[in-house]
Amino acid sequence: MKLYYAPGACSLAPHIVLRETGRRFDLESVDLGTHRTETGGDFMLVNPKGYVPALRLENGEILTEAVVIMQYLADLTPEKQLAPPHMTASRYRLDEMMHFIATEIHKQFGPLFKKQFGEKAQVAARATLGERFLYLQDLLKDQGYVMGSQFTIADAYLFVMLTWADQMDLDLRLWPVLEDYELRIADRPSVQAALSAESLTIRQRYRDAS
Repeated sequence: MKLYYAPGACSLAPHIVLRETGRRFDLESVDLGTHRTETGGDFMLVNPKGYVPALRLENGEILTEAVVIMQYLADLTPEKQLAPPHMTASRYRLDEMMHFIATEIHKQFGPLFKKQFGEKAQVAARATLGERFLYLQDLLKDQGYVMGSQFTIADAYLFVMLTWADQMDLDLRLWPVLEDYELRIADRPSVQAALSAESLTIRQRYRDAS
């Protein structure tokens, strides 16, 4: 398999999941401005949508969309318990959370990354993210991971969104449970390996002890 990615983009989430699976894979970075890959290829021929991630399967087919790629990888290695089995209540709960992260958090960052949306849209997006972070803080205050006691693909996805909060100066000290969660997930070997491969670091924050 080969994962097409851009450093720090949402493709970091399936990158982390790939490392959690323990399966062999290749990486190829993409310049999203020029749509050229690191080997000089035209990424538009890989994914005509023009964005990462894209996963080239062993049979040559291309799978796109981060949520779908992560589900595929989880189902490919059920022994890793990165997602509950299909047709179970727990799987539907995971699907529910993945869609929540995709629509209520991931998409809210659009106006913050793309300044042409204007200041009004950015203020609204920050307010919405703040509300969603409050919900997640309440969810995580009594459990280790999004789905309870087991790390799943939802944690890989949420972790990447919290790194985006750092980039957009959304101070996670306002949501200390999320701050602790992000740093704890960052300590996982799979996450450390993915961050290293993409030449990324996590901003270390220190809360005021007073």
